[in-house]
Amino acid sequence: MHPLDLLKVKFQVATDKPQGGVGRQIWNSLKDIKVQQGWTGLYRGVGPNIAGNATSWGFYFLFYNMLKNHASGGDPNHKLSAGSYLLYSAEASAVTAIMTNPIWVVKVRMFTTRAGDPTAYRSLWHGLSSIYHKEGMSGLYRGTSLALFGVSNGAIQFMSYEEMKRWGFERKKRQFAQAGREYTAADDKLSNTAYTLMSGVSKLMALTITYPYQVIRSRIQNNATTHLYPTIPATISRTFREEKLRGFYRGMGTNLVRVLPGTCVTFVVYENLAWLLRTAAMRREKTRGMDS
Repeated sequence: MHPLDLLKVKFQVATDKPQGGVGRQIWNSLKDIKVQQGWTGLYRGVGPNIAGNATSWGFYFLFYNMLKNHASGGDPNHKLSAGSYLLYSAEASAVTAIMTNPIWVVKVRMFTTRAGDPTAYRSLWHGLSSIYHKEGMSGLYRGTSLALFGVSNGAIQFMSYEEMKRWGFERKKRQFAQAGREYTAADDKLSNTAYTLMSGVSKLMALTITYPYQVIRSRIQNNATTHLYPTIPATISRTFREEKLRGFYRGMGTNLVRVLPGTCVTFVVYENLAWLLRTAAMRREKTRGMDS
Protein backbone atom coordinates (compact mmCIF):
# COMPACT_ATOMS: atom_id res chain seq x y z
CA MET A 1 0.00 0.00 0.00
CA HIS A 2 3.05 2.32 0.17
CA PRO A 3 2.60 4.05 -3.24
CA LEU A 4 -0.89 5.15 -2.15
CA ASP A 5 0.49 6.56 1.09
CA LEU A 6 3.05 8.46 -0.98
CA LEU A 7 0.25 9.89 -3.13
CA LYS A 8 -1.84 10.81 -0.09
CA VAL A 9 0.92 13.05 1.28
CA LYS A 10 1.62 14.56 -2.16
CA PHE A 11 -2.08 15.39 -2.53
CA GLN A 12 -2.19 16.84 0.98
CA VAL A 13 0.65 19.30 0.37
CA ALA A 14 -0.48 20.21 -3.16
CA THR A 15 -2.41 23.45 -3.67
CA ASP A 16 -3.48 23.15 -7.32
CA LYS A 17 -7.06 22.15 -8.11
CA PRO A 18 -7.41 18.35 -8.50
CA GLN A 19 -8.48 17.12 -11.93
CA GLY A 20 -10.96 14.28 -12.45
CA GLY A 21 -12.33 11.72 -10.03
CA VAL A 22 -10.39 9.96 -7.27
CA GLY A 23 -9.66 6.88 -9.38
CA ARG A 24 -8.34 8.93 -12.30
CA GLN A 25 -6.23 11.10 -9.98
CA ILE A 26 -4.65 8.05 -8.37
CA TRP A 27 -3.95 6.30 -11.68
CA ASN A 28 -2.54 9.36 -13.45
CA SER A 29 -0.34 10.32 -10.48
CA LEU A 30 1.06 6.81 -10.08
CA LYS A 31 1.75 6.65 -13.82
CA ASP A 32 3.52 10.04 -13.78
CA ILE A 33 5.77 9.02 -10.88
CA LYS A 34 6.61 5.73 -12.61
CA VAL A 35 7.49 7.52 -15.88
CA GLN A 36 9.57 10.25 -14.23
CA GLN A 37 11.27 8.34 -11.41
CA GLY A 38 10.82 4.64 -12.15
CA TRP A 39 9.64 2.01 -9.70
CA THR A 40 11.98 3.36 -7.02
CA GLY A 41 10.07 6.63 -7.12
CA LEU A 42 6.87 4.83 -6.13
CA TYR A 43 8.67 3.37 -3.11
CA ARG A 44 10.58 6.44 -1.99
CA GLY A 45 10.45 6.69 1.81
CA VAL A 46 9.33 3.09 2.29
CA GLY A 47 11.92 2.60 5.08
CA PRO A 48 10.56 5.38 7.34
CA ASN A 49 7.02 4.31 6.48
CA ILE A 50 7.60 0.71 7.57
CA ALA A 51 9.50 1.83 10.68
CA GLY A 52 6.79 4.34 11.58
CA ASN A 53 3.88 1.97 11.10
CA ALA A 54 5.55 -0.98 12.83
CA THR A 55 6.58 1.04 15.88
CA SER A 56 3.28 2.92 16.03
CA TRP A 57 1.09 -0.19 15.99
CA GLY A 58 3.46 -2.03 18.32
CA PHE A 59 3.61 0.76 20.90
CA TYR A 60 -0.10 1.47 20.58
CA PHE A 61 -1.29 -2.08 21.22
CA LEU A 62 1.26 -2.44 24.04
CA PHE A 63 0.16 0.68 25.94
CA TYR A 64 -3.53 0.26 25.13
CA ASN A 65 -3.68 -3.29 26.48
CA MET A 66 -1.58 -2.37 29.52
CA LEU A 67 -4.07 0.37 30.40
CA LYS A 68 -7.08 -1.88 29.80
CA ASN A 69 -5.60 -4.72 31.88
CA HIS A 70 -4.76 -2.34 34.71
CA ALA A 71 -8.30 -0.93 34.73
CA SER A 72 -9.90 -4.38 34.68
CA GLY A 73 -7.55 -5.83 37.31
CA GLY A 74 -6.37 -8.44 34.83
CA ASP A 75 -9.89 -9.91 34.49
CA PRO A 76 -10.56 -10.54 30.76
CA ASN A 77 -14.32 -10.76 31.44
CA HIS A 78 -14.47 -7.33 33.04
CA LYS A 79 -16.36 -4.97 30.72
CA LEU A 80 -15.25 -1.36 30.43
CA SER A 81 -17.43 1.59 29.47
CA ALA A 82 -17.25 3.35 26.11
CA GLY A 83 -15.75 6.34 27.91
CA SER A 84 -12.99 4.14 29.34
CA TYR A 85 -12.11 2.78 25.91
CA LEU A 86 -12.01 6.36 24.59
CA LEU A 87 -9.74 7.51 27.44
CA TYR A 88 -7.27 4.59 27.28
CA SER A 89 -7.10 4.74 23.50
CA ALA A 90 -6.36 8.49 23.65
CA GLU A 91 -3.64 7.97 26.27
CA ALA A 92 -1.98 5.20 24.27
CA SER A 93 -2.22 7.29 21.09
CA ALA A 94 -0.66 10.32 22.77
CA VAL A 95 2.37 8.39 24.04
CA THR A 96 2.80 6.70 20.66
CA ALA A 97 2.51 10.01 18.77
CA ILE A 98 5.24 11.63 20.85
CA MET A 99 7.58 8.65 20.52
CA THR A 100 7.21 8.28 16.74
CA ASN A 101 6.82 11.90 15.53
CA PRO A 102 10.45 12.23 14.25
CA ILE A 103 9.89 9.25 11.93
CA TRP A 104 6.81 10.90 10.40
CA VAL A 105 8.68 14.17 9.81
CA VAL A 106 11.32 12.27 7.81
CA LYS A 107 8.61 10.35 5.96
CA VAL A 108 6.77 13.48 4.82
CA ARG A 109 9.99 15.16 3.68
CA MET A 110 11.11 12.08 1.75
CA PHE A 111 7.67 11.80 0.15
CA THR A 112 7.81 15.42 -1.05
CA THR A 113 11.34 15.31 -2.54
CA ARG A 114 12.98 13.31 -5.31
CA ALA A 115 15.98 11.05 -4.83
CA GLY A 116 19.12 12.85 -5.96
CA ASP A 117 17.92 16.32 -5.02
CA PRO A 118 20.53 18.22 -2.95
CA THR A 119 18.18 18.48 0.05
CA ALA A 120 16.69 14.98 -0.24
CA TYR A 121 17.22 12.46 2.55
CA ARG A 122 18.75 9.13 1.53
CA SER A 123 17.33 7.07 4.41
CA LEU A 124 15.54 7.29 7.74
CA TRP A 125 18.79 7.68 9.68
CA HIS A 126 20.13 10.30 7.26
CA GLY A 127 16.89 12.24 7.64
CA LEU A 128 16.88 12.06 11.43
CA SER A 129 20.53 13.11 11.73
CA SER A 130 20.16 15.90 9.14
CA ILE A 131 17.13 17.39 10.86
CA TYR A 132 18.79 17.18 14.27
CA HIS A 133 21.99 18.91 13.12
CA LYS A 134 20.21 21.64 11.14
CA GLU A 135 17.06 22.25 13.21
CA GLY A 136 17.70 20.61 16.56
CA MET A 137 15.12 18.66 18.55
CA SER A 138 12.40 21.15 17.61
CA GLY A 139 12.78 20.08 13.98
CA LEU A 140 12.28 16.42 14.86
CA TYR A 141 9.12 17.29 16.76
CA ARG A 142 7.65 19.66 14.20
CA GLY A 143 3.90 19.08 14.04
CA THR A 144 3.76 17.18 17.36
CA SER A 145 0.86 19.27 18.64
CA LEU A 146 -1.13 18.21 15.57
CA ALA A 147 -0.08 14.60 16.11
CA LEU A 148 -1.42 14.89 19.65
CA PHE A 149 -4.65 16.29 18.26
CA GLY A 150 -4.68 13.23 16.03
CA VAL A 151 -5.07 10.96 19.07
CA SER A 152 -8.76 11.62 18.62
CA ASN A 153 -8.57 9.52 15.45
CA GLY A 154 -7.38 6.42 17.29
CA ALA A 155 -9.61 7.13 20.28
CA ILE A 156 -12.78 7.34 18.16
CA GLN A 157 -11.72 4.33 16.11
CA PHE A 158 -11.02 2.06 19.07
CA MET A 159 -14.04 3.18 21.07
CA SER A 160 -16.27 2.36 18.08
CA TYR A 161 -14.43 -0.90 17.41
CA GLU A 162 -14.59 -2.09 21.04
CA GLU A 163 -18.30 -1.27 21.27
CA MET A 164 -19.06 -3.16 18.05
CA LYS A 165 -16.90 -6.06 19.21
CA ARG A 166 -18.71 -6.18 22.57
CA TRP A 167 -22.04 -6.23 20.75
CA GLY A 168 -20.74 -9.10 18.60
CA PHE A 169 -19.66 -11.18 21.60
CA GLU A 170 -22.96 -10.60 23.41
CA ARG A 171 -24.86 -11.69 20.32
CA LYS A 172 -22.69 -14.82 20.03
CA LYS A 173 -23.27 -15.70 23.69
CA ARG A 174 -27.04 -15.36 23.24
CA GLN A 175 -26.87 -17.70 20.24
CA PHE A 176 -24.96 -20.26 22.30
CA ALA A 177 -27.51 -19.97 25.13
CA GLN A 178 -30.44 -20.43 22.75
CA ALA A 179 -28.78 -23.52 21.28
CA GLY A 180 -28.09 -24.92 24.75
CA ARG A 181 -24.32 -24.90 24.19
CA GLU A 182 -21.71 -23.96 26.75
CA TYR A 183 -19.75 -20.80 25.91
CA THR A 184 -16.07 -21.28 26.77
CA ALA A 185 -13.01 -19.05 26.52
CA ALA A 186 -12.03 -20.92 23.35
CA ASP A 187 -15.24 -19.61 21.75
CA ASP A 188 -14.31 -16.02 22.58
CA LYS A 189 -13.59 -15.14 18.95
CA LEU A 190 -15.61 -13.60 16.14
CA SER A 191 -15.35 -14.40 12.45
CA ASN A 192 -12.72 -12.74 10.27
CA THR A 193 -15.56 -11.15 8.29
CA ALA A 194 -16.92 -9.55 11.47
CA TYR A 195 -13.48 -8.22 12.44
CA THR A 196 -13.00 -6.86 8.92
CA LEU A 197 -16.34 -5.03 8.88
CA MET A 198 -15.93 -3.66 12.41
CA SER A 199 -12.40 -2.38 11.85
CA GLY A 200 -13.35 -0.88 8.47
CA VAL A 201 -16.44 0.93 9.75
CA SER A 202 -14.70 2.25 12.88
CA LYS A 203 -11.73 3.52 10.83
CA LEU A 204 -14.02 5.19 8.29
CA MET A 205 -15.90 7.00 11.07
CA ALA A 206 -12.73 8.19 12.78
CA LEU A 207 -11.03 9.26 9.56
CA THR A 208 -13.99 11.28 8.31
CA ILE A 209 -14.17 13.22 11.59
CA THR A 210 -10.43 13.86 12.08
CA TYR A 211 -8.87 13.90 8.58
CA PRO A 212 -8.26 17.70 8.32
CA TYR A 213 -5.51 17.58 10.96
CA GLN A 214 -3.48 15.25 8.69
CA VAL A 215 -3.54 17.78 5.85
CA ILE A 216 -2.43 20.58 8.19
CA ARG A 217 0.34 18.43 9.69
CA SER A 218 1.68 17.37 6.27
CA ARG A 219 1.81 20.98 5.09
CA ILE A 220 3.65 22.12 8.21
CA GLN A 221 6.15 19.23 8.07
CA ASN A 222 6.85 19.70 4.36
CA ASN A 223 10.22 21.48 4.24
CA ALA A 224 9.54 23.08 0.84
CA THR A 225 6.48 25.04 2.02
CA THR A 226 7.45 26.22 5.50
CA HIS A 227 7.33 29.82 4.25
CA LEU A 228 3.70 29.33 3.19
CA TYR A 229 2.59 27.32 6.24
CA PRO A 230 4.77 28.44 9.18
CA THR A 231 2.23 27.86 11.97
CA ILE A 232 -0.99 25.95 12.61
CA PRO A 233 -3.26 29.05 12.57
CA ALA A 234 -1.58 30.34 9.39
CA THR A 235 -1.98 26.95 7.71
CA ILE A 236 -5.66 26.70 8.62
CA SER A 237 -6.31 30.28 7.49
CA ARG A 238 -4.44 29.99 4.18
CA THR A 239 -5.92 26.58 3.33
CA PHE A 240 -9.48 27.76 3.97
CA ARG A 241 -8.94 31.08 2.17
CA GLU A 242 -7.49 29.49 -0.98
CA GLU A 243 -9.22 26.10 -1.10
CA LYS A 244 -12.26 26.35 1.20
CA LEU A 245 -13.44 23.26 3.09
CA ARG A 246 -12.40 20.78 0.40
CA GLY A 247 -8.77 21.78 0.99
CA PHE A 248 -8.87 20.10 4.39
CA TYR A 249 -9.91 16.81 2.77
CA ARG A 250 -7.30 16.69 0.01
CA GLY A 251 -6.11 13.14 -0.58
CA MET A 252 -8.84 11.57 1.52
CA GLY A 253 -10.10 9.36 -1.29
CA THR A 254 -6.58 8.04 -1.84
CA ASN A 255 -6.16 7.60 1.90
CA LEU A 256 -9.35 5.53 2.16
CA VAL A 257 -8.19 3.25 -0.65
CA ARG A 258 -4.84 2.88 1.14
CA VAL A 259 -5.76 2.72 4.80
CA LEU A 260 -8.94 0.64 4.94
CA PRO A 261 -7.40 -2.61 3.58
CA GLY A 262 -4.32 -2.14 5.75
CA THR A 263 -6.39 -1.46 8.87
CA CYS A 264 -8.66 -4.46 8.27
CA VAL A 265 -5.70 -6.81 7.72
CA THR A 266 -3.95 -5.47 10.84
CA PHE A 267 -6.98 -6.00 13.07
CA VAL A 268 -7.84 -9.44 11.69
CA VAL A 269 -4.24 -10.64 12.15
CA TYR A 270 -4.04 -9.08 15.62
CA GLU A 271 -7.32 -10.61 16.84
CA ASN A 272 -6.41 -14.05 15.50
CA LEU A 273 -2.92 -13.98 17.03
CA ALA A 274 -4.30 -12.72 20.37
CA TRP A 275 -6.87 -15.54 20.40
CA LEU A 276 -4.23 -18.16 19.53
CA LEU A 277 -1.97 -16.94 22.35
CA ARG A 278 -4.87 -16.95 24.84
CA THR A 279 -5.95 -20.48 23.94
CA ALA A 280 -2.34 -21.72 24.00
CA ALA A 281 -1.92 -20.25 27.49
CA MET A 282 -5.14 -21.93 28.64
CA ARG A 283 -3.97 -25.30 27.30
CA ARG A 284 -0.67 -24.94 29.16
CA GLU A 285 -2.48 -24.10 32.40
CA LYS A 286 -4.79 -27.08 31.91
CA THR A 287 -1.84 -29.40 31.26
CA ARG A 288 -0.07 -28.17 34.39
CA GLY A 289 -3.23 -28.73 36.42
CA MET A 290 -3.54 -32.32 35.18
CA ASP A 291 0.15 -33.01 35.86
CA SER A 292 -0.11 -31.71 39.41
